[in-house]
Amino acid sequence: MTTFKPKFLKPETDDAITDNAGGEQQTSAFVFNANHNLGLVDQRERLPIRQYRDQILYCLEKHQVVILVGETGSGKSTQVPQYLYEWGWHTKGLIGITEPRRVSTVTLANRVAQERGELVGDTVGYVVRFLEKMTVETKIKFMTEGILLRELLADPLLTQYGVIIVDEAHEPNMLTDMVLGLLKKILRKRSTLKLIISSATIDAGFFSEFFSWPGSGEVSVKLSIEGRMHPVSNFYLNEPCADYVKETVETVWKLHQKEPPGDILAFLTGQEEVLEALDLLREYIASSEQENLKVLPMYGSMSSTDQLAVFFTPPKGTRKVVLATNIAETSITIPGIVYVIDCGYVKVKWYNPKTCSDSLVIVPVSKASAIQRAGRAGRMRPGKVYRLYTKSDYDALAPRQPPEMRRSEMSGAVLQLKALGIGNILRFDFPSPPPAQNLLSALEGLFALDAIDEQGKLTQPVGYLLAELPFNAMLSKMLYVSGQMGCSEEIITIIALLQVQSIFSRPASAVAQQSGRIAHRHFEVAEGDFITMLNVYTGFVEEGMTKEFCGQYYLIYRNLKRAHELREQLITLARKKYGIPIFSCNGNVETLCKCITAGFFTQVAYLHHSGVYRQISSGTELAIHPNSTLYTLPQAQYVVYGELLQTTKLFINYVTVIKREWLTELAPHYYQQTTVRD
Repeated sequence: MTTFKPKFLKPETDDAITDNAGGEQQTSAFVFNANHNLGLVDQRERLPIRQYRDQILYCLEKHQVVILVGETGSGKSTQVPQYLYEWGWHTKGLIGITEPRRVSTVTLANRVAQERGELVGDTVGYVVRFLEKMTVETKIKFMTEGILLRELLADPLLTQYGVIIVDEAHEPNMLTDMVLGLLKKILRKRSTLKLIISSATIDAGFFSEFFSWPGSGEVSVKLSIEGRMHPVSNFYLNEPCADYVKETVETVWKLHQKEPPGDILAFLTGQEEVLEALDLLREYIASSEQENLKVLPMYGSMSSTDQLAVFFTPPKGTRKVVLATNIAETSITIPGIVYVIDCGYVKVKWYNPKTCSDSLVIVPVSKASAIQRAGRAGRMRPGKVYRLYTKSDYDALAPRQPPEMRRSEMSGAVLQLKALGIGNILRFDFPSPPPAQNLLSALEGLFALDAIDEQGKLTQPVGYLLAELPFNAMLSKMLYVSGQMGCSEEIITIIALLQVQSIFSRPASAVAQQSGRIAHRHFEVAEGDFITMLNVYTGFVEEGMTKEFCGQYYLIYRNLKRAHELREQLITLARKKYGIPIFSCNGNVETLCKCITAGFFTQVAYLHHSGVYRQISSGTELAIHPNSTLYTLPQAQYVVYGELLQTTKLFINYVTVIKREWLTELAPHYYQQTTVRD
């Protein structure tokens, strides 16, 4: 293997999928525009933020940090970068805008370029993982938070930027927290850098406290962009309800019978509940033969065409009911809503350091979320919110939801911070510090993977490579080992397939589900899920990557095509940037399974004599996920798993069958023969 130099590079164009690589558009992005029949200049003038332009620019002259609070749809994301450009801020450095999602980064860059009457890549550009549209002319740069973190590796003081805008800061994910923590350090060193934090929720006092340090005077200022808000009346239940989905449906039906015209928005926790409520309401409508109620679902994984349906005005005399997850809380604004029904719960991902698993748990909403949901009712005229819990329950709610940083697996964050030269992670100033147990679990995991040494410093070459690769630590270690084992081509294919959402289509109807299961059996092998996915990809390429092949075998064409593009990209990256030799193992499945074990050796389950799988490290009972290839096959003695999920019980997914002796051979520092129980 060629010598690896730990030199961090900026995301260059060789990270980018070239324009002709399929030109496949992201379909989950949409922007609803109420003034679309006006010219672009008039549309810009009509946005609520327009009358605050001078105040924003004045505050930025006087303060280093400006906290901008304004509802979704006020124009913060598209207009503020343009105001800064028109006022000449681009002469002091790039205007950088970070977005939490890849889709919004691309859409916003396209919209701003369109408003400026130019193509993306001229004055306005964007960089997301594996995709870049930038030229030397670019002054306004949209990017995901992960890209800004990678640029910090090459330029720790962000010297090429004059202003950074952190958008959507009301959705505090782990990357936002890291970016804000690092920007605080940079602002103290670079007084010329300006920061704008844009948020859709009222709770911005938290940012003001965070961006203040001794002897600095007043660093930050908060500016609220008033949306047009009408009074909202709150209604509570007298007694708690047993089933909030049924209660939601009954409340919708009562409102429809008794209340004057106005659309209804009901909040539920997830896609399953939205679809359950949809079926119940359609039964009500069918039994009463009423035609004047139009029910629409709204959740994150819907296609953009289906999502757009909720924005259109229903026919005259018809009431629209939108059943939504918390995507409708801050991310979008639906016109016409007068009544809001709040179930009082939200689904969040929670990491358990004891079992090293992520659980999707349903928890009560925070007070900030409840207020935010209620605010959706007062946009058009005075509204009403029906909370499906008691007043005393509302008073007992937590003020805000625990941020993602406090409930997530930390190894990626630790690697990034180590690479930035932050030696003592425990002393790092996070906006919301993570629990010590989560940090300890991450450090132990990285030490086992040989990414950090006993002093907690990044090792060479493994640690530096793991910090620079844009996947989780175990996949990165698997890629590193594949170069030595001579199966890097297949491992890169598996990694590319894991970067997209599922490649298997799982239809809703029972008959289609059965047909899908039978079709997927053409690819399934006893070795497990990763090898099955590899077979699907091989078949897809051999058959000419056609939509017909995907239709015949119940596969998702868009995701397979995207994985193919990523694979080409990763092969170039691995060879050019990381010096990993590209070899194929020519169908040697044992080598592949060994290589997978070398990455995932900390996630091993063995078959207990009672007939259930148990985690080797903790003895916790595990079950194979119904979506896994191995769910219907005879149980193997030892398996490694790529994902651990807690729903009704602890499920393992992406499972690969292994041999016991591989553990002591590939990870002798982690396993001793005596500790492996039969």
